[in-house]
Amino acid sequence: MRIRISHVMIDALDPDALAPFWAELLGVEVATRVDEGRFVFLSAAEGAPAIGLQRVPERKETKNRVHVDLEVEDLDAAVTWVRSHGGSRVADHRLGDFHWRVMADPEGNEFCLVPASGG
Repeated sequence: MRIRISHVMIDALDPDALAPFWAELLGVEVATRVDEGRFVFLSAAEGAPAIGLQRVPERKETKNRVHVDLEVEDLDAAVTWVRSHGGSRVADHRLGDFHWRVMADPEGNEFCLVPASGG
């Protein structure tokens, strides 16, 4: 049996409004809107599953149970981009030489920025 990840779905109050943030961050396009914008799907970056956004009635209130880690060449530049586009910095973490930053999109969905060098 072959199983692969098709999409990573992100809950959103307004998928249409949040989709440009994720599309620009990932360097992809908004590919499809379904059910009058209830679902918005982004094209997949090479070698990665596609991101989808789905409308939900409630705001995010606690930590995500699943999140994406995004590898970046320049951690500080990525943090600046996220913040200038309505996102926020949540926390920094370090394990020995390995570190990452927890960020949140404009609706509070968390994701991690990880330096390409791993440290």
